[in-house]
Amino acid sequence: MYLSASILAALPPLPQFHADWSVYMLLCDNGAYYCGISYRPLLRWRAHCSGKGAKYTRMHTPVQMRLVCVGINKAAAARCEFRLKRLKVAEKSALWQLLPDFQTRI
Repeated sequence: MYLSASILAALPPLPQFHADWSVYMLLCDNGAYYCGISYRPLLRWRAHCSGKGAKYTRMHTPVQMRLVCVGINKAAAARCEFRLKRLKVAEKSALWQLLPDFQTRI
């Protein structure tokens, strides 16, 4: 699958050393994509699913989570999140299709 220049520009340079932050995407029950950062993605997933995550995911329950990047520093994760949020829905969908499942809501 082809990744557009805007998707590639959103991704941080790798590798980064001594970094433990991740950028993740959620697919919500309304079909929308939510993007966030965390240094503990599994705990963040559980928080979103339990209604203790972001305001958006309290209203639109997440059904799947995929990691975009792992092992990056916080500044790079924040930049990546900002850029991913600015992508068009079609670009987010294209990126989503390439990412392996991290968690699926049971």
